[in-house]
Amino acid sequence: MSRASNLFQLCQIPSTNLLLRSSKFPRATNKLPRNTGMNVIPVWKLYPTLCFCKTVQTTTYEVVNGSYVPSTQTKQEKEMKDKSSAKLDTVGAFQKLPMVMPSVDILHSALRKAKRVLPTKGIANIAKRERNRGAKQLDALMKELVVPLRTYLESFPKKKYLHPYERSLIELTLGDGNYEEVLGNVDALRKKVVSVGKEHASFCAKSLTKREAEERLTEGVKKIEEVFNHEAQVVDDLLHIAKTLRAMPVVDLETPTLCLVGAPNVGKSSLVRTLSTGKPETFQVTDTPGLLKRSDEDRNNLEKLTLAVLSHLPTAILYVHDLSGECGTSPSDQFLIYKDIKERFSDHLWLDVVSKCDLLQKSPVVFITEDSPDHEELARYRKMGPNGAMHVSVKSEAGLAEICLVTSLENFFPLQLKVRVHELLTSQMAKIRSQNSNQENLVIT
Repeated sequence: MSRASNLFQLCQIPSTNLLLRSSKFPRATNKLPRNTGMNVIPVWKLYPTLCFCKTVQTTTYEVVNGSYVPSTQTKQEKEMKDKSSAKLDTVGAFQKLPMVMPSVDILHSALRKAKRVLPTKGIANIAKRERNRGAKQLDALMKELVVPLRTYLESFPKKKYLHPYERSLIELTLGDGNYEEVLGNVDALRKKVVSVGKEHASFCAKSLTKREAEERLTEGVKKIEEVFNHEAQVVDDLLHIAKTLRAMPVVDLETPTLCLVGAPNVGKSSLVRTLSTGKPETFQVTDTPGLLKRSDEDRNNLEKLTLAVLSHLPTAILYVHDLSGECGTSPSDQFLIYKDIKERFSDHLWLDVVSKCDLLQKSPVVFITEDSPDHEELARYRKMGPNGAMHVSVKSEAGLAEICLVTSLENFFPLQLKVRVHELLTSQMAKIRSQNSNQENLVIT
């Protein structure tokens, strides 16, 4: 706004010689390139005031190396560019959240700082000096309460600009709409404090006597404190949200994620601890909540989180099966869950692992609730798991050396498979980004 105002003032000067004298630009020829796509106004050429004003109103200027450079971007194009840059943000926004102070600390700090405010020097009249002090202290109290709230509102990202994975984390962890509701309540509190603070500061500034100024100061402080305390819980709610989100696991989108999936208690966590001791630059190894045999509508938030990880992150799936009968989910149910997930995410890099192989018996475990194994693929699954599955045991360490080799790109046995892994993860990343970009465009439009 200041740049535009300065340019507008220059164009109102009657004598254009002043513009010529003050300019440090060298004189150039009268020939200008045509169809450059830019509105160039050389300082040596005189333009009518109206024409120059129109240019100021329709042209945006950018500062490049300390100089004003015309840009052909319109305001709408700039907004779209800003939104695009926000859409391209990778995960990690939660780690950038500000440290939110407890509401009681914000209030005590504001009261303490406001009391230190002194009246303007040089006011001899006692009544005027007191009302000046009261108005300034009320204004300071209001600002000390409002500035932190405004900082929080500016620092917490809008959910629609977050990575889809982080949006899912917010919805599943905090509840649908709770994040926006708390931010809206904090903004409402900010506006209330501003309104009450300005009102009482104005009352105090109109006091006729010292006593009246003191009374209005006391009344104003009490009212501002009352308004803030009445809605202070929203600040503490925001503090809780910040702590919760900062504790969320950080995922580097540039590094493939090895995601362990399976029913509850099949041994995923034990394998995570084992695999995490390998080379960290190869994969990010993460555990996910167990999946049960039921429709998506009936899944709890933990199960939905697992699906969100597989949907929005470039994951390689290490699917864990437990055929020993100890996990609580029958092999038949595990088979159905496995077939469903395998069909949904068939384009992911996939590795099947049968855990607790030291507990496997010669005859497969059959639950009382299970039907007879009349399905050939299911019967084979109950005995050995899916075709090509690796059998491991954390307890006896059987197969662990082999699986660590498989999950390390530096030691991926066939070179062709190593190349295929890179190609698959790269194409999968491109697909996810394309889908997310299309979704964001639909939201904005």
